[in-house]
Amino acid sequence: MLNKLLFVVLLACNVQAYATTTEAPAHAREAAADNYKAYCMQCHGTQGNGKGVNIRDMSATPRDHTDAKSMSVRSDETLFKVIKEGGSSISKSILMPPWEGTFSDEEIRDLVQHLRVLCKCQFGS
Repeated sequence: MLNKLLFVVLLACNVQAYATTTEAPAHAREAAADNYKAYCMQCHGTQGNGKGVNIRDMSATPRDHTDAKSMSVRSDETLFKVIKEGGSSISKSILMPPWEGTFSDEEIRDLVQHLRVLCKCQFGS
């Protein structure tokens, strides 16, 4: 009986963990969209297409976050790393700054999910 109860508790924990990692709550999605608008759209554009107002002064074209083909080959871990540590952390443009002093890890994970919304894709799809 104890083993059965332990199994049910562990199963419930795994289901809850899965649910929280696959989709952020509404307030987190809204906060991520707001963070994207405040910190990312100057380079990546209001629609996420890489055509922000700063593009004319940049030597590298910002990533088009709406490009499903390009974005689906980038893992969530890679996207997390580039947001947190900057472009040079994955051998990309030094113009992409590290945001680790601005965003918490949770906020960065929410931004990664926002990028998945923009590209309408998942890693490997």
